[in-house]
Amino acid sequence: MHNNNGDFMREIDLSKYKIRTDLVADLVQDKSDLEEKYDYDSCMVSRITLDDKTSSNLGRKKGDYTTLYFDDITDTTNYNNILKVLSSELKEMFNKTNISDELSCMVIGLGNEKSTADALGVLSAEKIIVTRHIYEITGTLEEGFRITTSFSPGVMGTTGIETSDIISALLEKAEPDFIIVIDALASDSIDRLLRTIQITNTGINPGSGIGNNRKEISSDIYNIPVIAIGVPTVVDATTIVSDTINYMKKHFSYNIKNKDSSYLKLVPSTKINYLKDNNYKLSKEEINYFLGAFGNLSNEEKKLLINDVLTPIGYNLMVTTKEIDFVLEKLVNLISTAINNTLHNISTKNI
Repeated sequence: MHNNNGDFMREIDLSKYKIRTDLVADLVQDKSDLEEKYDYDSCMVSRITLDDKTSSNLGRKKGDYTTLYFDDITDTTNYNNILKVLSSELKEMFNKTNISDELSCMVIGLGNEKSTADALGVLSAEKIIVTRHIYEITGTLEEGFRITTSFSPGVMGTTGIETSDIISALLEKAEPDFIIVIDALASDSIDRLLRTIQITNTGINPGSGIGNNRKEISSDIYNIPVIAIGVPTVVDATTIVSDTINYMKKHFSYNIKNKDSSYLKLVPSTKINYLKDNNYKLSKEEINYFLGAFGNLSNEEKKLLINDVLTPIGYNLMVTTKEIDFVLEKLVNLISTAINNTLHNISTKNI
């Protein structure tokens, strides 16, 4: 491989670099033909359907993936708007998966409640409206409610048992018609951290985003539909460094284009957010000036190089935000309320 100056650089084998992400949206960037996008109130919705060919190319299971993107759920108006969209998209996923109103459900909350970044599933499962015990006693339920159970199987490190095996034992006893599984995810982008929700009917591989693969939880294993809902709560240090370099490029471009602006000199830098503006890009000459040969590497090449540096010394850490306790509480309420609304045909607002 040579850079733009003709200097020799070592050839990088990208095949050995595995993106640490659970989000299909991370894998289809720049492949707009694979997704449909919609704007709804406070969020944007992406719908992706993978067939046999595309699922094989991306290394993800065949099926439907819906992703919600938003900037803030701590504001009451935004929260309620996103709740409406999430409930609607979850119902749409039910329709795509042929899940009718009379089918019974088991909600599984994955993760470890002792680790905040991994507690999303456990805390959400605790807020699910369960009804199976009532049905067992009375033989009936009020109109609009379905038979529902909820359980958190813990993690293999504390139980010594594969989560998938625990679920198999539960299914033999409770015999639900379908499963909803909730879990914390990993992302390949800082921008998606705690601001993205993925819904899919392909199931989930617990821990896959952080390289800690366990048996999958899917319809292929249990022979009933499995809907998975997840939010990225962590990114690795490689992603943080790589994204920071890309943000630096925009920062340099912004300052170059606005260096003579008398108006912007009066605006505090903390009030300026140019990251989502695609007009701020450096020329090849400017990239060479600021970042040299490194700046001309593709995103994949940069990530592999950074990964090669950080991983051997044990510094490719998994990281979350300092606000996670506060935001996670909102996300738990959001997801559990949307599930309750969809399962039981009720409408509630839980903030």
